Amino acid sequence: MEITPKFTDFTELETRYRANLINSLSGFKSACLVGSVNTKGVYNLAIFNSVFHIGANPPLMGIVFRPDNGQRHTLENIRKTEYFTINHIHESIIVQAHQTSAKYGEDLSEFDETGLTPDIGTLHPAPYVEESVIRIGLKLNDELPVIANGTIILIAEIVELFLPTECLDPDGTLNLSMAGTVAISGLDGYFRTEKICRLSYARPGKFSEVIG
Repeated sequence: MEITPKFTDFTELETRYRANLINSLSGFKSACLVGSVNTKGVYNLAIFNSVFHIGANPPLMGIVFRPDNGQRHTLENIRKTEYFTINHIHESIIVQAHQTSAKYGEDLSEFDETGLTPDIGTLHPAPYVEESVIRIGLKLNDELPVIANGTIILIAEIVELFLPTECLDPDGTLNLSMAGTVAISGLDGYFRTEKICRLSYARPGKFSEVIG
């Protein structure tokens, strides 16, 4: 069966069409709100779909930023304070979370503009989202420039974690469906998550079995 359309020269595609297509190709991604604070004490909140796992020991996460054009408030805040938070998005705050992608001025707090509530811990100055079920506090560890397109990868260590104990399996696996965490496809498509199954550790010569 032939699959159409076929693209080979992506430069010929209209700009927004190309952005939507390429952003959708990697499949479902995490939908997170990143909280930070600037040197004036203004809390910043921005939605990201580029958060990913780096390693468990030490516990590291990564996040991709678009090229630095001098107006990346979240990036600037993290560089100056070294701390930020990652907050999972659930269904009841999707519209507010999406609204944080609007280009507010650096003296305006997205918390105020969207009605979300900042929650400040004791270990660092970056704000959490009180309405979020899963909240992660991080400290900047490294910054890696991506030569191919000018994007920037920040690597940070987890220093604090808040989550419901009922969403944890006995082996430490986090049940995202139970937590209500949503996923994102492309730039603006939000999806519910539903657990299908967990499979046992894969070994040669034997297919994995359903374990949960």
